[in-house]
Amino acid sequence: MSSELLAWYDRHRRRLPWRALPGEVADPYHVWLSEIMLQQTNVVAVAPYYARFLARFPDIAALAAAPVEDVMQAWAGLGYYARARNLHACAKAVAALGAFPHDVAGLRALPGIGAYTSAAVAAIAFGVPVVPIDGNVERVVARLFAVEAPLPGAKPAIEAGARRLGEDAAARSRPSDFIQALFDLGATICTPTSPACAICPLMARCEARLRGIAPELPRKAPKAARPVRHGAHFWLRDAAGQVLLRRRPPSGLLGGMTELPGTSWRPEPWSEAEALALAPMPAAWRRAGEVRHGLTHFELRIEVYAAEVTEIAAEGFTRPATALDAEALPSVMLKCVRLVLTHRP
Repeated sequence: MSSELLAWYDRHRRRLPWRALPGEVADPYHVWLSEIMLQQTNVVAVAPYYARFLARFPDIAALAAAPVEDVMQAWAGLGYYARARNLHACAKAVAALGAFPHDVAGLRALPGIGAYTSAAVAAIAFGVPVVPIDGNVERVVARLFAVEAPLPGAKPAIEAGARRLGEDAAARSRPSDFIQALFDLGATICTPTSPACAICPLMARCEARLRGIAPELPRKAPKAARPVRHGAHFWLRDAAGQVLLRRRPPSGLLGGMTELPGTSWRPEPWSEAEALALAPMPAAWRRAGEVRHGLTHFELRIEVYAAEVTEIAAEGFTRPATALDAEALPSVMLKCVRLVLTHRP
């Protein structure tokens, strides 16, 4: 199977900003950065962020030397912000070492690098014959070997199938290309819905296709309904056009990011009286509307209040309303800002 897959990859490989061209040696910094960005995010969304990030931090030394606030600002909008903090910590660790470790164990010891990322960087950048399992590889392997048990219980069988693929001589001779071929196969042919089995290079060997169940795999156990949390945040602008902001604590959810001042997020809705009792300062507050935003483990519903004052006298810091794009505002806060700016009376 590996020989057939690699022959297909040589003809149809995707051109990606972080991927080395045929005959080139992969840059470990580019591989690592792309893999961190691609966690919980897709290629189309990541590509422009990757280009801007690389222009700002062209190598590991530049990233390590940058203030963490600059890294968070460059990451704003990509979500899962602990990745940005870990990215900066990892850059400092690699700079101290002088280079990325070339083996899975050494990579795994770095901040923010888990089992998948250590294997991916080792395979792609350093040619270590391992098979990292992301969503694409998981789907391809589940179908090739007709693993019908639902996830997450199917993971051991999928891991065993991935190891079996990676042990083939062709795969071991070209580990970097082999894993990227699996990524591309899952992204372009063996897609989650309506897989293009008729043009798949492995169609004759795919057990799920032969059984007519390829689109059904991998099966997933039903997800529990996500809980809902409620909060209130405040847009306060002065006569000079400055907006009040604050920094979230460095650890925890959205750690280190910039936000509009607000309440905690709790299971019960905040009444207007409760929310305004926690407003940053007395003002003629008006309700601007509600923002809904999905986070990893819960749905967030935020009541947004806005006020204009002559002068801001509250804890935090101010920035011009016209320059908020330069702040490390997470997506949920950008929604709050847009709500106010588009619904002003």
